Amino acid sequence: MKIGVLGTGLMGAKLGTLWAWAGHDVTFSYSRRPERLERLARDAGARAGTPAEAIDGADAVLLAVHWSRIDDVLGQAGNLAGRVVVNCCVPLDLDNRDLVLGTTTSGAEVLARRLPRARLVSAFNSCPSEALFEVFAAREAASPRPHLLYYGDDAEAKSVARRLIRDVGYEPLDAGPLRTARFVEPFAMVTAELAYEQPGGPALVYRFERLGGTADS
Repeated sequence: MKIGVLGTGLMGAKLGTLWAWAGHDVTFSYSRRPERLERLARDAGARAGTPAEAIDGADAVLLAVHWSRIDDVLGQAGNLAGRVVVNCCVPLDLDNRDLVLGTTTSGAEVLARRLPRARLVSAFNSCPSEALFEVFAAREAASPRPHLLYYGDDAEAKSVARRLIRDVGYEPLDAGPLRTARFVEPFAMVTAELAYEQPGGPALVYRFERLGGTADS
């Protein structure tokens, strides 16, 4: 699968690297330091480019930037019509402390309105980046795998998200339509609190179990 990564922070850099290691054709983009972008791509066995180059011909586009930079990166990327966009952004303020949207809408729903012709799905915003490499390393042995929530209104985009989630080492758990973001984005703040403010370290995973049965993924 050809994947364009918009954003080279912790999530974008790690997910893009893992997808490249899993055999996908990855192009990284959108970094304030061109030399860091080139080094990241070289170390991952991927490519570096502009946001427009990253989305060109991409089967999936990962949107992984701070909420304050959404308009900038989308402006540089250009036309995303028909593209599967996997959104892992949480709508945080500049202090990364509080959500700037919620209750009656969500960051994902705002993005859907901003990109009405893209095929949007949200995933990876409820897992700390520190867990990604460990989960990937254990993907063949882990049974059961940790869950990772994904949600959206486009069936094809959700199918792509499921594959990418499994490739990283998680078990995808369908959390429903895109409006579920109103509840998952605050849940992401809970996982951040547990990972970064509570004892035990940030490599946090989670799993939901149905008593008397198993969750569908």
